[in-house]
Amino acid sequence: MSIASPHLGSSSGWTDARLLYALEEVVEKELNRHLKVTKDWMPHEYVPFSDARNFPGFFEDGEAWEKGQSKVTEVGRIALVVNLLTEDNLPSYHHEIATLFGREGAWGTWVHRWTAEEGRHGIVMRDYLLASRAVDPDKLEQFRMSHMSEGFESDNRHSMLHSIAYVAFQELATRISHRNTGHQSGDPVCDRMLARIATDENLHMVFYRNLLKAAFELAPDLTMQAVRDVVVNFRMPGHGIPNFERAAAQMAIGEVYNLRIHHDDVLQPVIRFLKVMEIDGLGPEGVKAQEELGLFLGGLDAEASKFDEKLAARKARMAARAAG
Repeated sequence: MSIASPHLGSSSGWTDARLLYALEEVVEKELNRHLKVTKDWMPHEYVPFSDARNFPGFFEDGEAWEKGQSKVTEVGRIALVVNLLTEDNLPSYHHEIATLFGREGAWGTWVHRWTAEEGRHGIVMRDYLLASRAVDPDKLEQFRMSHMSEGFESDNRHSMLHSIAYVAFQELATRISHRNTGHQSGDPVCDRMLARIATDENLHMVFYRNLLKAAFELAPDLTMQAVRDVVVNFRMPGHGIPNFERAAAQMAIGEVYNLRIHHDDVLQPVIRFLKVMEIDGLGPEGVKAQEELGLFLGGLDAEASKFDEKLAARKARMAARAAG
């Protein structure tokens, strides 16, 4: 590391500036690893342009949008809109991380590379949705204008360490959401496109997860507190999307993203990989954060089990109704 670490049990001495400098070598290493394993891809190759036709407006042959024009399922349509609108706020996300991480050195190179890769996701998703007529284009644009006009402020913008902890989980959550949306979409073309996006999101998760591991080695107490705060207060970046609560409920029922998925497929993999609950030698604040994190995860697992029961009962009712 670039800076000699303070005593592992101590939180004193660490500021955002010191941590940024201390983690620079790790960022450079992870950036080089990322560039070796990532593969460039062309968004236009995943879009069924041959299915496209004009919409009403300036074209005399324009055809109005109707749900039946696409094979995408209802839950797929809802999730696609949420996922795309989340990607649309990329300018705000770039501003957030560029402000926190800086625009120079390895940090800056990563910030710009990440932004460029994420830009592909919005491009290919919007082109797919319009070409395949999977969603109402007028409502999609109205939602985009509303969402982007509000901007985005991260819950963790006050702390670089909290921000690293957040994106380690959030990138995996985004990957899972995209992948499950593809599975539930009813369209193999959509599934293939979202699988490609999910591959990128997984690599982004690995970058931040490894950075978080290095932060635990440098400042375990502060990092434990950051992880606890992020996990307990976790919200997806698209929470400001119009009608987000209703869409999130439908995505939960449709098994795109719900409490069980969040607990089992997002939180636990990162926590297990980093062995967060096994870290010892912590100071009083670190131990307290670790214990509180464990209690929260136990409570979340119990809540997820209740949701599982309700979802199973709903499926049984629907199956009985269909059989009758």
